[in-house]
Amino acid sequence: MSTVAASTAPRRSNAVLAAFSGPCLPLAAFGVALPVTLPEFYATFVGLELGVVAAVFMAVRLIDIVFDPFIGWGMDRTKTRFGRYRPWMALSTPMLMLAAFMMFVVVQPGAPPVYLFGWLLFLYLGFSIGTLGQLGWAAVLAPQYDQRSRVYGWWQVFNIIGVVLILVLPTIVVKTGVGDYAAGVRIMGWAIVIALPVTIGLAMVAVPEPVTKGDQPHGSLKAYLSLLGQKTVRKLLIADLLLGVAPGITGSLLFFFFGQIRGYDHTQAGLFMLVYFVAGLCGAPFWAWFATRVGKDRGLAVASVVSAALYVGATLVPGGNFALTAVVMFIAGLPYAAGLFLTRAMMADAGDEERFETGVDRTGLMLSILSATTKIGHVVALVPYLILQWVGFRALPGPEGNSDTALLTLQILFIAVPGALLVLAGVVLKNYPLTAARHNAIRKALDERDAGVRA
Repeated sequence: MSTVAASTAPRRSNAVLAAFSGPCLPLAAFGVALPVTLPEFYATFVGLELGVVAAVFMAVRLIDIVFDPFIGWGMDRTKTRFGRYRPWMALSTPMLMLAAFMMFVVVQPGAPPVYLFGWLLFLYLGFSIGTLGQLGWAAVLAPQYDQRSRVYGWWQVFNIIGVVLILVLPTIVVKTGVGDYAAGVRIMGWAIVIALPVTIGLAMVAVPEPVTKGDQPHGSLKAYLSLLGQKTVRKLLIADLLLGVAPGITGSLLFFFFGQIRGYDHTQAGLFMLVYFVAGLCGAPFWAWFATRVGKDRGLAVASVVSAALYVGATLVPGGNFALTAVVMFIAGLPYAAGLFLTRAMMADAGDEERFETGVDRTGLMLSILSATTKIGHVVALVPYLILQWVGFRALPGPEGNSDTALLTLQILFIAVPGALLVLAGVVLKNYPLTAARHNAIRKALDERDAGVRA
């Protein structure tokens, strides 16, 4: 069991944490649209070839990975009377509003690949600024070991709420007769455009941003590489990469799997994804509590292995019974949230360790490295698109029209690969060095050091 170190930092109220987590609603909508909705939307409605869509998304994500360390470095060097991270979130707001409008609302069938490439790159830049700003803000909002789990737990709950709301929109549009699936995607874009200034503005007004002590990072390549050489950071990055690839593959292939293999239509497949994310919302409080009992590293390892077993079991259920499939997908989704919020909380802890050992606050840079591995995972998650095109798979709405080899390849990629990656993530976390006891000792020393600086 972890024990909370004495600290002068206040315990944040639920109201403050809710206001802080509000921007997760539109940001999470982007988070699910980028790997799931937009690739399929541009391959079907816009009419780009599947291989072209995969190539554009992979190229943009690889470029975007280069942005993250520079954004994190810039955040670490930012000092304003409004805080270190809030100005960056404010900057991301108009960028993301414009990107959502161009990519969801005004795009028309026949748009060229360069349209997708340019606006996707702009979207990713704004998305990186917004998400890194919020993650860095969370790290300073509650520096204690267990309270940090609580902050990131709230962050993840609102992320899942945002995912659920944005996923249900196209289904509501279709079922109510307002429009077709393409109309649902356009409404999705409008919802993001409206929610961004409202939620981020509320967070700016209602949530404080404490100032952390620490020397300015000099940003040398040697300092950057030294972070990658630390055991704590290295294990976290590998685990996060594996945990990013697994759900990325699931999201990118979900409509194809449930349509081609299990015989469900697009709306039913979308409901399965919705059920999965709702389960993650329900399971998040348990994993946040569990992490305070056994430590974040052990909690994450257990969640990863349990997730693998439940996921493989759910995907092996035969088609033809919507209710049964919905139930098993709900069960499989219960551990979903653990990997997303615990890795961020653990990297914030690692930032404390780095500041304790070097005197330099590199929290923004370290979170940007974690964000980069997540994006690498999303790039790798698109490799199945290329494999499927190589075996002759075609993006068709129903179960007919593909060879047995193509369908078998789809099943292997959708079922076996994510399950194996989740198990590996749990194995990687064995002998994780930054335990609760060590972090509590570090926080106590940092609090004493900071108090001396103020004096």
